[in-house]
Amino acid sequence: MGRAALASEQVGQVFVSGRRGRDRLEFTEYGAGDAWVVLVPPLLVPRRVHDRTARMLASNGLHVLALDPLGHGRSDGPADPLSYSVTAFAEQVVALLDHVGASRAVVGGSSLGANVALEVAVIAPERVAGLLLDGPVLENALGAQLSLLAPVLATARFAPLALTALRLVTRPLPRRLAPEWVRLSLETLDARPAQVAAVVHGVLFGRFAPPSAERAALTVPTLVLARTGDPFHPAGDAELVAGEIAGATLERAAAPLEWRRRPERLDLVVTRFARECTRPARRGRRTRSS
Repeated sequence: MGRAALASEQVGQVFVSGRRGRDRLEFTEYGAGDAWVVLVPPLLVPRRVHDRTARMLASNGLHVLALDPLGHGRSDGPADPLSYSVTAFAEQVVALLDHVGASRAVVGGSSLGANVALEVAVIAPERVAGLLLDGPVLENALGAQLSLLAPVLATARFAPLALTALRLVTRPLPRRLAPEWVRLSLETLDARPAQVAAVVHGVLFGRFAPPSAERAALTVPTLVLARTGDPFHPAGDAELVAGEIAGATLERAAAPLEWRRRPERLDLVVTRFARECTRPARRGRRTRSS
């Protein structure tokens, strides 16, 4: 892991067409070269959640982009629910690839970010060299996700002062020396209530993920990471999508939050997968359906 410090990092921005003009998206670029990887964060969570993974991949020769989709992190956040959907986030990933001149990339994400990666493969399969799906949120997670997101939507819409007060209290707290999970939590809480309400509303009432038939039609190399003991990201959804996509590999976590607490084993699995997908021979070869 000592090599991670040698990989360059820089913040960039890309502008995409929105409902009321052009929206600004921010991303971080790690490393260099033609072996591209794009990482998409969970719903409402800033892209910095993927910092460690991005640095690890970049230290292994991959060129990584971590994106804040619209309404996330430091990207624009219009208070318009129609601006947000999993499909819109996927289109923003394609726009990012266009912006940096990447013809294809491994597209990955955690939680709803995994759903976005699936959607990219559906709407632009020629741009996807591989899929990395960490804890996808599909049919088995619907009830748990609704129990979490419905109160968030209701609070942001009907009691915005509560979220504003929480934002004002947490914003001055020191972050530099805080643990990673604390910093991420504080950054997530910094979003405006109207923005939070619009993002959750748009995602819940839009297309949450590609349906089963579209997932089963995918032929892209896929690595699915199944979480253990996580009701919001049940292993059943990981098993489901791994069984639908021909040739997909399912990797089960040995313990809850293994990739966060003891990442070495899964880091190796993910790195091998990404490097295999981005080898020049594979990038030039069409994948056949079985």
